[in-house]
Amino acid sequence: MSILLKSLTLLSLLFTYCLTQPSLFGISRVTKAPLIAIYNGGDDTEYRGGWELVSENAGVSAMHMTIMPSTNKAIMFDAAGFGPSGISFPPGDCRRVFDERDGNEDQFELDCWAHAVEFNIDTADIRPLKILTDTWSSCGGLSANGTLVQTGGWGDGGRSVRYLSGCKACDWEEHPMSLSASRWFSTQHILPNGGFIVIGGRRMFSYEYVPKVESSNQMYFLLPFLQETTDPVENNLYPFVFLSTDGNIFIFANNRSILLNPTTNKIIRELPVLDGGSRNYPSSGMAALLPIKLNVNDPNSNVIRAEILICGGADPRAGKLVEKGIFVTALQDCGRIDIANPKTTWQKEMMPTPRTMGDMLILPTGDILMINGAKKGTSGWNFAEDPNSTPLLYKPDNPETQRFMELKATTIPRMYGSTSMVLPDGNILVAGSNTNYYYNFTGVKYPTELRVEKFYPPYFDPLLVFGRPTIVSDYKGIMVKYQSNFVIEFKLKKYKVNQLDLKVTMYAPPFTTHGFSMGQRLLVLGIKGLENVGLGLFQVEVVAPPTAKIAPPGFYLVFVVHNGIPSSGIWLQIA
Repeated sequence: MSILLKSLTLLSLLFTYCLTQPSLFGISRVTKAPLIAIYNGGDDTEYRGGWELVSENAGVSAMHMTIMPSTNKAIMFDAAGFGPSGISFPPGDCRRVFDERDGNEDQFELDCWAHAVEFNIDTADIRPLKILTDTWSSCGGLSANGTLVQTGGWGDGGRSVRYLSGCKACDWEEHPMSLSASRWFSTQHILPNGGFIVIGGRRMFSYEYVPKVESSNQMYFLLPFLQETTDPVENNLYPFVFLSTDGNIFIFANNRSILLNPTTNKIIRELPVLDGGSRNYPSSGMAALLPIKLNVNDPNSNVIRAEILICGGADPRAGKLVEKGIFVTALQDCGRIDIANPKTTWQKEMMPTPRTMGDMLILPTGDILMINGAKKGTSGWNFAEDPNSTPLLYKPDNPETQRFMELKATTIPRMYGSTSMVLPDGNILVAGSNTNYYYNFTGVKYPTELRVEKFYPPYFDPLLVFGRPTIVSDYKGIMVKYQSNFVIEFKLKKYKVNQLDLKVTMYAPPFTTHGFSMGQRLLVLGIKGLENVGLGLFQVEVVAPPTAKIAPPGFYLVFVVHNGIPSSGIWLQIA
């Protein structure tokens, strides 16, 4: 009887919703997704998300991905040396590249294929972008003015700094000799002053700061910690890096971590070891800084918690064992720690399934999504088996035994080289996966993947569609100052809203590659007051973050969340 009642309720809501949403009949591909998700949910009692295939061919396999505040478009790219992609440049618009496979230093070939695209998240249209230096396994982040600053890579790209401003016709601006060392498999993070630090890289036990445009670094800073954490498989690449709430830089490599002062370049302290296995590339666990909660009555930034969650990874020997045909089961445990507490220790908990090469994203609600990856093996070409196609939802504020929930599985394996991204409307863009050296679409178990999906988290449950807020405010071109009060106006189909049922979150979109979302950050803002200013129209006054240590300058997506259902986000710039 309960299933029948739910079905009747759903049909009634769906009928009403369709009458008010002409986009469901084909005008818009994004707004029709909740309808698709109805038939792709979980069991009969709980909605567990849905999937939509939005593109058969993105042009490239998205090894790297971010979203541009100026255009709301995603930037996807892989490596310049991976052969023909899914989209070519116009005739005559090619680049000369050295053919490594030939071995002759005088032998060059023309590459007329694009290895980067701008992807329209609403229409799936793509625009090819031209990269001249090799971006294979590079890193990046959005600057304070919304420019993509992208560093390192392979070969001629190792010392490169690249810029992409995001205007309608813009392409890459490249400076091939800006860094002092070759940064391949390194990590980049924005600092409170708006600059960037770049840490590590293959056989690079050091870090440096990204120089100004058209400048070059003459030196780097040695970091013996990176040499101490390496092993025969180099399980300390793409270190997990986060800006703590006290302004120090948290660096996690293999199974150890430190806090580095970026002003004095001194190590503040070393944190306890996270036992159980290796967590960084190529073992490739997942990591995120949990939501930073700001209290309007206690703006003291020195006492704000900064909790890190690290999940999954692999046995440190996994890479060597795969070479013998042995695919060991990935790690299934998680470690959680408050790095702002000098006496802190790791707290362990278990995921429902093991996972390596997954992505960890912070949803607008403050919940954590774990998506993509495999259950056996490690990162590398054909180094993994048993795709983990089932996303996980982690609720950090729930009791420990009630934090994990398995969601609706995808049908597309997303393993080595896959990426994902939170979009302004709250759904997840999922792309990439290439377990092959060069692009290979036939005759292999896991072909190179050019398809793009969107995943709709549980807050897109059709039964909740009328409870979703809609932000009316527009902060385009307006700079919000630290510690200032600002107002978000929103609509909600209610006569009254309880402030306790409301929160406003501010999300810094990351640069995602190789299972790590660099620069990702979500803040729960302090609420000063809530006012009903019309029929179903409300204004919530919130306090901006107190300092750049809490929220580095730049563009953030602001969401209004009511009873766990987020609005679409609006872009806001803080400085």
